[in-house]
Amino acid sequence: MKKVFKFLGYTLVILIVLIAGLLTYIKVALPNVGAAPNLTVDLSAEKIERGRYLANTVSVCIDCHSTRDWTKFAGPIISGTLGKGGERFDQKVGFPGTYYSKNITPAGIKRYTDGELFRLITTGVTKEGRAMFPVMPYQHYGSMDPEDIKCIIAYIRSLAPIENPVAESVSDFPMNFIINTIPQKAEPQKLPAKSDSLAYGKYLANAASCVECHTQVDKGKIIAGLEFSGGREFKFHDGSIVRSANITSDEITGIGKWTKELFIARFKMYADSSYKPQTIAAGQFNSIMPWNMYSKMNTEDLAAIYTYLKTVTPLKNTVTKFSSH
Repeated sequence: MKKVFKFLGYTLVILIVLIAGLLTYIKVALPNVGAAPNLTVDLSAEKIERGRYLANTVSVCIDCHSTRDWTKFAGPIISGTLGKGGERFDQKVGFPGTYYSKNITPAGIKRYTDGELFRLITTGVTKEGRAMFPVMPYQHYGSMDPEDIKCIIAYIRSLAPIENPVAESVSDFPMNFIINTIPQKAEPQKLPAKSDSLAYGKYLANAASCVECHTQVDKGKIIAGLEFSGGREFKFHDGSIVRSANITSDEITGIGKWTKELFIARFKMYADSSYKPQTIAAGQFNSIMPWNMYSKMNTEDLAAIYTYLKTVTPLKNTVTKFSSH
C-alpha cells in the first residue's frame, strides 16, 4: 500500500511540474508571430483616402475605437470621438475579461512604428509582445492585402490627435493563459480585381468580418458548419439581447429571395440624407451593426459581397432577432 501511495505521489508531482511547465511556456514563449516588419508607410493623400474608406465603411475600425451613442438606433458615432478608444467590453456583455478599445489617434499610437502597427493589426500582438483578445478581428485583417493594411495605418496617422488615456485590458482565468495561444502569423492575400466579383466580394466579406457576427459561437469560437447562418447573441448592458441575421441563401430564414438591388437598398437606406437615427429607450430593439458606416460602402462593393454571399451554403436557421431584459 505504501508503494501505491508513493507512486501516486510521484505521479501527482510529475503532473504538477508538467502543468506548471506548460503554463510557463504559454506565458513566456507565446504569442510567437515573429518580429514586427521594418517598413515605412506612405502618407500620400491617395493612401489616406483608401484607408479612410476601409476604416470607416468596410473593416469599420472606427466603429469600436470611437464612442457610440446607444440611445440612438445602431449606435451612431458621437462627434468628436473619432478614434479616441476607451469603449468597454466586459463580462456583462459576454466577454471573458474586461477589454478596452485602444486610442488609435496619433496621440495614442505615437509610440508605435509603422511595422509594429502592421503586426498589431494583422496578428493581434502589441509593441511589447502581448496578445490582444480578438475583440478586434485581427485574424481576418491578417488575410487582407498588406497594401490595404498600410492604407489603414496611413489614415489613422492622419486623424486629429485626442488625448485619452485608456485602461489596460485584463482577461479572467483561464483566458489570461488561453489568450497567448490565439495570435497566429498573418497569411496575407492580394486584393482581387473588381472584375472578379466573386473573389472580390469574398475579400471584402473577410475584411468586414461578416462571418464573425453572423455565426453562432461556442466559448467565443465560431461553430464550424454554421457560418453566416446568424443567431449569434450580443448583449446590451441593460440585459437585452440582439441576435445576428441569417445571411445565407436559405429562402425561408435567410436572404435567398433577396435580389442584389434589395440587398444594396437595405444598406443604402441609412445613407439617405433624410435618414436620422431614431431614439431607442432601454429595453427596446436596437442593433449593434453600424448601419450608418456600412451604408457608405460603394454600390459596387456591396454588390460584390452579395455575389459572394449567394455562394455560401444555404442553412435553415430561424433567428429570434431580439429579447428584452
